[in-house]
Amino acid sequence: MNALIDGLPALKEEYPFESHFCHLEYGNGQSAKLHYLDEGTGPVILMLHGNPTWSFYFRQCVHYFKARGFRCIVPDHIGCGLSDKPQDYTYTLEQRIQDIQQLLKHLEIQSFNLIVHDWGGAIGMGVATRSPESVEKIAILNSAAYLSRWMPWRIAFLRTKIIGAFLMRAFNLFAWPAVFMSVRKPLDKKIQKGFLFPYQSWKDRIAVARFVEDIPMSPSHPSYNCLEKIEQELPNLSKKNIGLFWGGRDFCFNKKFFQRWIEIFPNATQKMFSDAGHYVLEDAKEEVLDGVSALFTQ
Repeated sequence: MNALIDGLPALKEEYPFESHFCHLEYGNGQSAKLHYLDEGTGPVILMLHGNPTWSFYFRQCVHYFKARGFRCIVPDHIGCGLSDKPQDYTYTLEQRIQDIQQLLKHLEIQSFNLIVHDWGGAIGMGVATRSPESVEKIAILNSAAYLSRWMPWRIAFLRTKIIGAFLMRAFNLFAWPAVFMSVRKPLDKKIQKGFLFPYQSWKDRIAVARFVEDIPMSPSHPSYNCLEKIEQELPNLSKKNIGLFWGGRDFCFNKKFFQRWIEIFPNATQKMFSDAGHYVLEDAKEEVLDGVSALFTQ
């Protein structure tokens, strides 16, 4: 059972998983608890979420692949979900990559498949390009792991200094609109509550704001070189079995991002779901799960 959500019966029904924790080191000898799911046995699938979601986004993946003989490892990035939300953590792409490397080392995982979404794309590909021999197959859902000069105006506005962070942390003006804007099929109220559950207060929302701040749009940005290096090394993964599973009505990771992935991985399986939004697992659950399953079992 999961004591962290015992008071929320509706959430427990959707997310009936046991919590696990790993202490991650960062900064000068500091540490934070990273929450993760470890469900099932068999070949490992590492699932990496983005912003402003958490492991809840992959709940259906966990049910599906656990029942099909896979071991599902699904972390909540620091500051997200049921992980610690330190106010002095280094909320950068490089630190995120190191966190996942620490988790894999802690679990003694030598080989894994990968499912990434949103910011999980850059984080996951950062891990994969640093140890390509460890990665088996990769499913990419509405994400990026390369530099881009384009950004939707809504997110650009929230990157404005002071006011953007204030709106996101004081009024949840990122996670809350996402439960409407990221889907084409309206989410059930209990699912909306599930997505928003970890982000109740100013302190809870620090990672949501910092993820937005960490989007590197110029060479002077602290994460620019890290993302640039990932992009340069993506072709080293081109011999892997890779699949693109894409919501075609995504206002952020639009079809141009999909085409960029095809340029990098021209042999990738390509699945475009024309009526699905950014939360493609919510809008096209069965199609995505069946497609990823076919990729991972071929």
